[in-house]
Amino acid sequence: ADDSGDESVSQTDKTELQSTLRTLSSKVEDLSTCNDLIAKHGTALQRSLSELETLRLPAESTEKIKQVNERATLFRITSNAMINACRDFLMLAQTHSKKWQKSLQHERDQRIRLEETLEQLAKQHNHLERAFRGATVLPASAPGTGGSAKDPCCPAKGDLSDEDDDNEFFDAPEIITMPESMAPLGTDSAHLSLLNPSPPKRRTGSNISGTSSDISLDEQYKHQVEDTKKEKRTRIPYKPNYSLNLWSIMKNCIGKELSKIPMPVNFNEPLSMLQRLTEDLEYHELLDRAAKCESSLEQLCYVAAFTVSSYSTTVFRTSKPFNPLLGETFELDRLEENGYRSLCEQVSHHPPAAAHHADSKHGWTLRQEIKITSKFRGKYLSIMPLGTIHCVFHSSGNHYTWKKVTTTVHNIIVGKLWIDQSGEIEIVNHKTGDKCNLKFVPYSYFSRDVARKVTGEVTDPAGKVHFVLLGTWDEKMDCYKVTQGAGDNGAEGRQRAHEAEDSRVLLWKRNPLPKYAENMYYFSELALTLNAPESGTAPTDSRRRPDQRLMENGRWDEANAEKQRLEEKQRISRKRREAEAARATEDG
Repeated sequence: ADDSGDESVSQTDKTELQSTLRTLSSKVEDLSTCNDLIAKHGTALQRSLSELETLRLPAESTEKIKQVNERATLFRITSNAMINACRDFLMLAQTHSKKWQKSLQHERDQRIRLEETLEQLAKQHNHLERAFRGATVLPASAPGTGGSAKDPCCPAKGDLSDEDDDNEFFDAPEIITMPESMAPLGTDSAHLSLLNPSPPKRRTGSNISGTSSDISLDEQYKHQVEDTKKEKRTRIPYKPNYSLNLWSIMKNCIGKELSKIPMPVNFNEPLSMLQRLTEDLEYHELLDRAAKCESSLEQLCYVAAFTVSSYSTTVFRTSKPFNPLLGETFELDRLEENGYRSLCEQVSHHPPAAAHHADSKHGWTLRQEIKITSKFRGKYLSIMPLGTIHCVFHSSGNHYTWKKVTTTVHNIIVGKLWIDQSGEIEIVNHKTGDKCNLKFVPYSYFSRDVARKVTGEVTDPAGKVHFVLLGTWDEKMDCYKVTQGAGDNGAEGRQRAHEAEDSRVLLWKRNPLPKYAENMYYFSELALTLNAPESGTAPTDSRRRPDQRLMENGRWDEANAEKQRLEEKQRISRKRREAEAARATEDG
């Protein structure tokens, strides 16, 4: 059952190959039949004309027959040339088609064997890794092996162990039991209150999820708020080098919805999904520029660039964000610095869904409702955002909507993880009828196109192309104005737009990552500030999540335990709500 995804993909490839070969064989047979018919009918025509010449007919008819005979002779010569060419092609096709079929089948078999070998190597690597740890790990009772707090900026390698139980899989049971050192995590979440909303009181670490720290998280949060009041932070504690085999956990998740599967924080980054949604506003200045455009078509170009820019932060971000708890919020107030304010809230638990609203004093409002679904397919992970994004410009009243594309994480089994975006986005101006069709070209080993390529066309309600967009979702987007003239709606106009370098406008270019970003989860400058403690935030704010804060500080064992506690609290709250709903239904 675990290989059902791979088998279905292989079966699809095999079916497509057989269908293509059948089509080619059918066309070759048709060509052979036509060749025989032309030869047969050509011979019959020549014979009929020869017989006609032997008949005694008036001189006028004889002259006419002579002309017909000459034309038939020319046709016969031409037909013979075509017949010979077709015969040569037919012989070549018949000779090489079997070779092509064998070659394609061989390549397919080789690919399947390679995939099986890679999977076997991943399993062997996992066994060797566990055997090595079993031979070198310190006894559990040895002094100094506890999870004491280290310097958060340069944490040492922790004592997180990967027991044999790592290879066991529990399909999101109500009560999850896993090894203590793994501190299992589900995606269920605690309702609303993440920390006690009452005024902070000094508590020992044992009062907070059983941690052994000398200072409470509330007290620690208070000190961090004081440190970050003056300026935005530019770094976070470096990511610890904890060893955990991804395949040992993911191998039993094939074909399943990952939001229902418990995952340790080892696969996370210290941000919640609400904060990741807020990162869409990193290049908010594109909407500021769009608000100043007098032409709706030019405005649409900047909206399209903003849409593409939201993916630029994902190119190296292979870790997953924390799943928000039900009722969790995240507010980002940048009115003074950047002129906008953003608020996100987790509004549904099953299925998990979030609402996001942002408005700017520069004349635009952005809102979206988003639901993330994900499926593990064996060799890759597909992440499919569902929901619509709305952007309204106040002065013009232009209202744009679009959806997100599919994100794919590759090399789950073995190799370095990498991310690709693929699919199409249609941005529609509901006031004017203008449209922009963006195509995110999926990566292909056999393609000569630049990697992560994005193309687009901006059209008016009549379908006439006015602008052509070209770029990549991880670097930049350019805009070319289509010149007026014949063929503007076709390939000629688009080709002239590409060649008209003087009409090129750079819409967007990615900002460089901060120094040492590879040690800080590849966070951008905005992402580094999102989880910084701030005074006056709501008790439900993502910055106050204790498990997320512990993970950011490099205390992953404690973060796992705290995350489990919060999710157990969420399960209890959910059962209570379900029971209350059932009683209300019975009472009518």
